[in-house]
Amino acid sequence: MNVVPFITPLRRLLSFLFVFLMVSPRMLAASAAATLWVEAEGFAQKGGWVVDQQFMDEMGSPYLLAHGMGQAVQDATTTVTFPVPGTYYAFVRTYNWTSPWYEGKGPGAFQLLVNGKKTLSSPLGDTGSSWQWQPAGKVSIRQLEATISLRDLTGFDGRCDALFFTTDPYMDPLQIDRLRVLREEQLKVVEMPTVHEADLVVCGGGTAGISAAAAAARLGLKVILINDRPVLGGNNSSEIRVHVSGRSGLGPYPRLGDLQREFNPRRGGNAKPADYYEDQRKLDFVQSEPNIRLFLNYHVQKAQTRDGRIVSVTACHIETGQQLSFKAPLFCDCTGDGTVGYLAGADWKMGREAADEFHEDRAPLQADSLTLGASVMWYSEEEAKPSAFPRFSYGLRFTPDNAERVTYGEWTWETGMNMDKTRQMERVRDYGLLVVYSNWSCLKNDAPDSLGYKRRRLAWVAYVAGKRESRRLMGDYILSQNDITRYLLHEDGTAAASWPIDLHYPDPRNTEHFPGGEFKAINRNTHIYPYPIPYRCLYSRNVENLFMAGRCISVTHVAHGSIRVMRTTGMMGEVVGMAASLCKKHQILPRAIYRYHLPELRQLMEQGVGKADTPNNQHYNEPYILSEPPQFKEKK
Repeated sequence: MNVVPFITPLRRLLSFLFVFLMVSPRMLAASAAATLWVEAEGFAQKGGWVVDQQFMDEMGSPYLLAHGMGQAVQDATTTVTFPVPGTYYAFVRTYNWTSPWYEGKGPGAFQLLVNGKKTLSSPLGDTGSSWQWQPAGKVSIRQLEATISLRDLTGFDGRCDALFFTTDPYMDPLQIDRLRVLREEQLKVVEMPTVHEADLVVCGGGTAGISAAAAAARLGLKVILINDRPVLGGNNSSEIRVHVSGRSGLGPYPRLGDLQREFNPRRGGNAKPADYYEDQRKLDFVQSEPNIRLFLNYHVQKAQTRDGRIVSVTACHIETGQQLSFKAPLFCDCTGDGTVGYLAGADWKMGREAADEFHEDRAPLQADSLTLGASVMWYSEEEAKPSAFPRFSYGLRFTPDNAERVTYGEWTWETGMNMDKTRQMERVRDYGLLVVYSNWSCLKNDAPDSLGYKRRRLAWVAYVAGKRESRRLMGDYILSQNDITRYLLHEDGTAAASWPIDLHYPDPRNTEHFPGGEFKAINRNTHIYPYPIPYRCLYSRNVENLFMAGRCISVTHVAHGSIRVMRTTGMMGEVVGMAASLCKKHQILPRAIYRYHLPELRQLMEQGVGKADTPNNQHYNEPYILSEPPQFKEKK
């Protein structure tokens, strides 16, 4: 089913009446019908439902998710105004999320209520095999103002994208999608997005984005920082809960990394309670910088370019649909997925290069699409009394022989290595949820030693997946394995990466039980001596005013295994912020820094932008590094 993106600055007007003039007899009848469109993410009271925007680039819209980990969540509720009294036929856009693995009814069932009454006796969201408009019955409307609610029945990630009410009894789902296209076309011309201008626009509020924005701001630039979630930190936020890895204070510029001491959490650990990740500390840090304007909950969806440069980017609020336009002479892509670069037409790669392309002995003989996977982490807590967990079996058969007898899952719970993390990410995340629930159900209900789990409760499961790798944007230099293992020093070396070449593969023991459906990973490390990342890897080779910092910089898949950890990506962000300040000072573009102003960049990297008196809280999860650079003899 083709999914039409729903992008409009008027989503808050949920009670608007849309009447369309069509040409076919059926559509002419529909044009006389009264209709009401409601976007689920715009509900006034979300209850226990959460807004999930991770897949807007796949399906075009955020949606509400009933993420209760097996316990039904509180109703989501909003008030709407119907255009006229009458009998309305209701449709709900939803998805039976276990359908890729199970043909029967799925676990994500919920109900639609109007003024407290169910519109359909049977549940929604548990049938079908794709995002679809599901008929939800009919309702009689006498008073125009009404309350509509979504009632979760299971707590197992039921989802709702939108609702449609019509007085046309002959409406069919395909017709609704055609109406949706026309509705968007009409709304796009109603209101132009508000424009915000700055010296630098940073897209992505993880460690790299925070560092880039703060470094540039402290050097005098007016900076806009855009993040598509309500919290900052990316993989280190309480939504995903990955600790900050790597080491700072190394290499030719040991002051790089000092900035992170001011906002990174002071404790390490994966899949820990939310307070470990100190979301508020990150927010306070950014908001304390007078030169940064922060835009939370805005998803970048469009880039306007002219003559090989980005003119502006357009972002959509994930709840209200409000569109804003951001203009600047310089942009920085810290999205992880290389989203801004992709939208602007930047050169990019994804997957593994063949060994002979860069002469890497850790690369495969043939190029392929394999990337590092994504993790849905989780943990349980022991309580005073026993607790139950619903039986959960939807296509994966867990038994006492193949179940993972653990009480939490961290980075090794990794899925989607062979899938595209930009076009198939919802399925990757959903498989992560599927295995967590299925395994826990077996431990609680079927394992002979289940007494050890009787008093354990599934306390937290991430619904925002922690990605490791997707697109990599190509710069003037592509860092490869030999640069790292042979310690090839480049004149434009910047932040020192310390993490080993850490590549992940499906766990062979997991493959024995779940061939082709692995959800556990192993890693194989090549230990290294810290090496400076070339500045030429931090800007696009064909989009002239685009910087990048984070896991989407210009490297091969093998080299990506070393540069991708957050303490390293944060130092990249600092370098980009410094380079951006020089671009403004000299009225030049990123490439010209390498050609003409490297001495000035080196001076800024030597000085750093972090506060010198900040306690060093970065002594956790530091890697093992070689004691001295490797020595190689020239071949004769």
